[in-house]
Amino acid sequence: MNKALEILKERGFVQECSDLEGLSKLMDEGPITFYIGTDPTGPSLHIGHMVPFFAMRHLRDAGHRGIALLGGGTARIGDPSGKTEMRKLISYEEIDANTERFIDQLDRFIHFDGVHALTANNKDWLSNLNYIEFLREIGRHFSVNRMLSFESYRMRLETGLSFIEFNYQLLQSYDYLQLYKLHGCRLQIGGDDQWGNIVAGIELIRRVEGAECYGLTFPLVTTSDGKKMGKTEKGALFLDPEITSPYEFFQYFRNVSDSDVERFLLMFTFLPIDECRYLGSLKDKALNEAKERLAWEVTSLIHSKEEANKAMSAARAAFRGEGDASQLPTIEVETSRLDSGIGVLDLFVEAGLAPSKSEARRLVKQSGASVNGRKIENEMQILMSSDLEDGALMLRAGKKRVARVVPKS
Repeated sequence: MNKALEILKERGFVQECSDLEGLSKLMDEGPITFYIGTDPTGPSLHIGHMVPFFAMRHLRDAGHRGIALLGGGTARIGDPSGKTEMRKLISYEEIDANTERFIDQLDRFIHFDGVHALTANNKDWLSNLNYIEFLREIGRHFSVNRMLSFESYRMRLETGLSFIEFNYQLLQSYDYLQLYKLHGCRLQIGGDDQWGNIVAGIELIRRVEGAECYGLTFPLVTTSDGKKMGKTEKGALFLDPEITSPYEFFQYFRNVSDSDVERFLLMFTFLPIDECRYLGSLKDKALNEAKERLAWEVTSLIHSKEEANKAMSAARAAFRGEGDASQLPTIEVETSRLDSGIGVLDLFVEAGLAPSKSEARRLVKQSGASVNGRKIENEMQILMSSDLEDGALMLRAGKKRVARVVPKS
């Protein structure tokens, strides 16, 4: 097998391939061009989006050329794959703004140089399509029966599939055709939920151009307890530091289950495979150090080494009594409020450690809330300026979530 494909397989990226032997042979002949598509339907990428882009880095480092295709056109419709209901349509202005943010986030990770890695936007060729000509030239190559055989459509028939979504597969297939024509693109990679769309694109190119192209999908990454990887109590683990702070990002990986350490090191870092397996095999305290290494590596890749160091220092301050506590998630409250006194339940909600006062109350009743290392016994407790230690209140919810409260200067 081709060396780059072998690396992807060893690291757990390969789920399905349209023709693994044929693709391996093509890659052995020389560098190929491949692409990953993502629709900018939200304000930020999250860690789940990044699995194909970690694979992109591996392929790029092996000498292949990657294209990150932003779906500025397809985002106007919405992909039904893996969805139980129709996406809410968003404005064109919002899509354009999201596109710019996605490119900025990816550039820090991929480093687009226009040669080994570049971006494209399908808005450039989809926006001016003539509908009649599109149906004549492209639509005639698609069988409705064949489309309905794919799980992405079959699953939605029971809950309702709009005509606008039904067109999505044609547009994604057309993307592949355009990238083949413009850049000689021979491989599309993506999540496992994209398998039907990828296969449709391969078949379209074969029918229109008589060329053989390929598709490779990655597994949906879940944690050892079956949850979707990257989901937190606050929602997805976003790359935007204004939505998910580098500290929260770091802590997610620092607190993964023991059985997930090796797998996540292989997929979300570029440490040598043997080192990933060694770190994942450690036990007890040594495994906790391996988790810290995992968290530092991923945070440094997504944010920066500086932010990773700050997050690690904050975590050590919170849980070991060493490091820099000022780097912990911190909220400022008016000095006058602290002088008057703030209810402990209100403060836990304001600090983001509980979604509501009822949840904060439950934390207290279960002995899961503490301030400055002392458990809260009374849900009616009032916290005041006199409770500050080293100029702050250190709130803790459970074993792993902390926040720092300081007077507004």
